[in-house]
Amino acid sequence: MCGGKGLVIVGDSSFAEVAHEYFNQQSEYQVVGFAVERAFLGRSELFGLPVVALEDMTAAFPPENCDVYVALVYSELNRLRTRLAAAVDAMGYDLASFISPHARVSPSATLGRHCFVFEDNVIQPYVTIGDNVVLWSGNHIGHHSSIGGNCFISSHVVISGHCSIGENCFLGVNAAVANDVKIAKDCWIGPGVVISADTEAGQMFPAAKAEASRASAYRFFKLKA
Repeated sequence: MCGGKGLVIVGDSSFAEVAHEYFNQQSEYQVVGFAVERAFLGRSELFGLPVVALEDMTAAFPPENCDVYVALVYSELNRLRTRLAAAVDAMGYDLASFISPHARVSPSATLGRHCFVFEDNVIQPYVTIGDNVVLWSGNHIGHHSSIGGNCFISSHVVISGHCSIGENCFLGVNAAVANDVKIAKDCWIGPGVVISADTEAGQMFPAAKAEASRASAYRFFKLKA
């Protein structure tokens, strides 16, 4: 809970910029600054707010005054976000979550700590979502399904009912998981991929590569280039 605390965002990339707007505009938090690991500290401010080294964060933003959200995507199969969230937790900070007011979350669903749920997500009854999960916009999470910790679910993914998604998985845009399917941990599901059978840990399912037609768009529509 916010309780009047400010929010520090770990990261200064595109997701950090997006998180800054969402937290400021659609939550009780106000972002007070950003932090990155010292080795990657390349600027001193963002949106007029200070960017400090993560190693100095407790001095700049004391834990009693601020909560933290780690705005990193799926780098290293979600390991980087997981590692930095654990580091921040060990510093004594409360980890913030963002649940869009424009998401439909069933009252019987349960969500862990440090989750980011964008708009237009549908989380159906009796869904369980672990810690440190990102659900980008427009996903459908079917009833009685579970998503393990440290997952990243891209936009417009369909996870059907009674499915299990293991820890650290990535599901690309428009991926679909059929009913009663178990995705093992550490799987990478590419954009548009349909999974209809259980997987093994660490499997990759790359998206099928689209092939260009022999006829160009100009020729098909009888246009000049």
